[in-house]
Amino acid sequence: MNRRECITLLGGAAAWPLGARAQQPQRVRRVGVLVPQGENDPEQRAWVSAFVTRLEELGWKPGENIQLDYRWAAGDAARMPVLAKEIIELKPDVILAATVTAAVAFRQYTLIIPIVFTQVADPVAAGLVTNLARPEGNVTGFTVYEFSISGKWIEALRECVPDLARAAILFDPGSLPWAGYMRSVEAAARPLGIQLIPFPVQSDADIEQAFARFATEPKLGAIVLPTASTLRRRKKIISLAEQRRLPTIYPYRLFAKDGGLMSYGIDLVHQHREAGTYVDRILKGEKPTDLPVQLPTKFEFVINLKSAKTIGLTIPPTLFVRADEVIE
Repeated sequence: MNRRECITLLGGAAAWPLGARAQQPQRVRRVGVLVPQGENDPEQRAWVSAFVTRLEELGWKPGENIQLDYRWAAGDAARMPVLAKEIIELKPDVILAATVTAAVAFRQYTLIIPIVFTQVADPVAAGLVTNLARPEGNVTGFTVYEFSISGKWIEALRECVPDLARAAILFDPGSLPWAGYMRSVEAAARPLGIQLIPFPVQSDADIEQAFARFATEPKLGAIVLPTASTLRRRKKIISLAEQRRLPTIYPYRLFAKDGGLMSYGIDLVHQHREAGTYVDRILKGEKPTDLPVQLPTKFEFVINLKSAKTIGLTIPPTLFVRADEVIE
């Protein structure tokens, strides 16, 4: 190139519009979020808030460089496929699917868009992944698959009811992990001589019949397993347990927040915060296959003191000391 050509080229570059030479603005990324309960449910809002807060900490600002598209199922599992399809049609970059129902619903419509799930008991049995350490396909996430907590349920009940002889077990037989939890509860109860009375419940009528049958049993407590039906019908179960003055322990904090006596289980707020980390990593170029499915790492024990007073139960000091939260 001669001197005259060089001058001409530089002169032309100086005439380019400023916008053309400036760095192109970052593309706004899109994340779909499907939540099982209603938008006004305070516990669901806490999960979503933890997720969004984590994204913001990692540099994602809603309305600036990221758009969050929410769908709320309002407790109606049958709506999940419809809502999942609505989100898919928005062409998100990543999807957050809270619960196995949501994750399975999305899998009907895409094998390409990355999906991060939460609150899934057994993702392999549900057909979401083939391997926890290195999931294949477009799905990864966080499980609630931790059978060892069953021993904590028996232990807490025994401390509240020292002469505990029987424990009713409420579970959804249609939920895949119930058998694993049952085996774990049996292993914890057997050395203590506690008899287990299993009650499968899939409807309000089932719950009412179960309480009518076992409420007359002496030296009785109850354990509610973390299955889909018991989660959806938690207020019904909590109400009947209170009416029958039955010491009951539940699998998640939201049960205790809704009036249940005690809960011991996975910290679901923390799990959704960690889901924000996975979504960030995918948005920055990592693939779901590079992100192992995470087992639970944080648990919480919550006591509802008001519920204890209502059923006439004195909580022993040893339990208060171990509680992460006491609801007055």
